[in-house]
Amino acid sequence: MSDFVNSGWAWFVAVVTVLSLLACLGLLIIASRRRVMANDNTTGHVWDVDLRELNNPLPRWWMYLFVLTVVFSAIYLAFYPGLGTHEGTLKWTSVGQYEAEQAKARSAMEPVYAKYVAMSAEQLGADPAAMGIGQRLFLNNCAQCHGSDGRGSKGFPNLADDDWLGGDTHDYVKGVIGNGRTGNMPPMAAAVGSADDVRNVAHYVLSLSGSAHNSVAAQLGKAKFAACAACHGPEGKGLQALGAPNLTDKIWLHGWGEQAIVNIVTQGKQNVMPAQGRLLTPEQIHVLGAYVLNLSKATRVAAK
Repeated sequence: MSDFVNSGWAWFVAVVTVLSLLACLGLLIIASRRRVMANDNTTGHVWDVDLRELNNPLPRWWMYLFVLTVVFSAIYLAFYPGLGTHEGTLKWTSVGQYEAEQAKARSAMEPVYAKYVAMSAEQLGADPAAMGIGQRLFLNNCAQCHGSDGRGSKGFPNLADDDWLGGDTHDYVKGVIGNGRTGNMPPMAAAVGSADDVRNVAHYVLSLSGSAHNSVAAQLGKAKFAACAACHGPEGKGLQALGAPNLTDKIWLHGWGEQAIVNIVTQGKQNVMPAQGRLLTPEQIHVLGAYVLNLSKATRVAAK
């Protein structure tokens, strides 16, 4: 009932529920009484020449089951929430049950993670059992956005390359997993200049990575790039501490090409990595962080 702003809705639900139980009892009383409708113990209605409906009272076993159902409903509503905002005498909530089950599961898993707590990321990366646990944690909590292989997609970073925004240490990765991260690229069109200036800057950015571009427009956009250099650096190599991407590589998180760059410069961009700390224990995050780092390491080793 917390979704309803007006407390009157709680009263409405409670009243309707109680009236429904009383109506069930009233229906039971009415149906259990036998009224004489015809001399031959039928309702007096005839179908298909000789098909008649008998006028017998409800079977007692059926009536008792009906009574038990109503009584059970009343007892249930006394113990559990169901009458508007009434919490019930047991104070049960689905959130409380979920948290209790989570606590029980975490307690059962503590011995499994105990030996991994003191291990470094390198040690964890060399432990097949730890990486197996990390993989399952990744598939359950991260793969929805970053993909089952960690290679991401448009708008979701590739965790299997060596292009890291913000940091690439075990502690940093654990902090992002636990606390989340917000990446923000403010709209810069006003600082760059006119619409033509923005397009020229887009071609200059493309030139930094050796991508196909208009060389004349890129030369005109070089001076206007100064508005971007505060974060991306004068050479466009980015600044990891600020989370500013390296524009000289060919890794395009939000799309490649003139129009994609124009859109970001004009509209800005904000990416949010949701915090997982409420879902995972520090021990799980410790192992998961090592697994994420190992994705990038395995890719670099395979490339050699």
